[in-house]
Amino acid sequence: MKGEKTAVIVLNWNGAADTLACLASLAKVRQPEFTTILADNGSTDGSVEIVRRAFPELEILEFGRNLGFAGGNNAAFRSLRGRGFDNVVFLNNDTVVDPGFLQPLVETLHDGWVGIVAPKILYMDDPTRIWYAGGVVNPATGLIGHTGIRKPDSPEFDAPKPVGYATGCCLAMRCRDFEAIGGFDERFGMYGEDVDLSMKVREHGLVIMYQPASRVWHRVSASSGGEMNFRKQLRKSGAAMTLFAKHGMFGGLLLYPLLLPFRALLGLLRFQLFQRASSQEREDFS
Repeated sequence: MKGEKTAVIVLNWNGAADTLACLASLAKVRQPEFTTILADNGSTDGSVEIVRRAFPELEILEFGRNLGFAGGNNAAFRSLRGRGFDNVVFLNNDTVVDPGFLQPLVETLHDGWVGIVAPKILYMDDPTRIWYAGGVVNPATGLIGHTGIRKPDSPEFDAPKPVGYATGCCLAMRCRDFEAIGGFDERFGMYGEDVDLSMKVREHGLVIMYQPASRVWHRVSASSGGEMNFRKQLRKSGAAMTLFAKHGMFGGLLLYPLLLPFRALLGLLRFQLFQRASSQEREDFS
């Protein structure tokens, strides 16, 4: 839509190298026009100064302390109010984007029934493998996971489709919709806020769309030390229980703790297989 304004918000916390790579990829993006905003969560590694030297024209918000993923993105979104922005893209700093990634996202939002749109996301360290090609939420079992994770990219993942949730790694929304549902729930620390956001959007009668014409590459878990980081798994488990309680997912509340040891073991085995260049269909939320 001619004349519409889109903001891309990149949240940073002590990630100067990743952020520079992300911003450099955004600088190569073709149409449509957009504004990049870096939101810094109180970095102590000199990120702001490093980025400012590399991108002197970039709009940078400095929060002074770590507001977390949800809090930092909400604060950055509030800076858009009154500036005429139509769309917002939340993008992890540990990503790089395809030069044509933005147009398909914005065009998908032109369908009024779409509330969130997310791109195809591949591993940065293995660009031929899928990290996200849609998300599944099963309230009865508590299973929440990425479709296609660790599978080789193929035509199987090239069709746009409605999905259960969008990953916070990269998602796009109309600003009015993000405002209407109250943004990210800041009770979630680093995990679960994207699933919660998606569920709130669906409760408002809108659809979450996967749009593979848009492509992003993700340096997985650069901010928390790897996929099998133990503290990360604990935080994910706590977020899952908060999510189940909030949305009345009683099957998940009951089954998730019972199945957690088995999921942890299965996750470790799957990770080891992946390290040997094997693949699996989806990653558990545990």
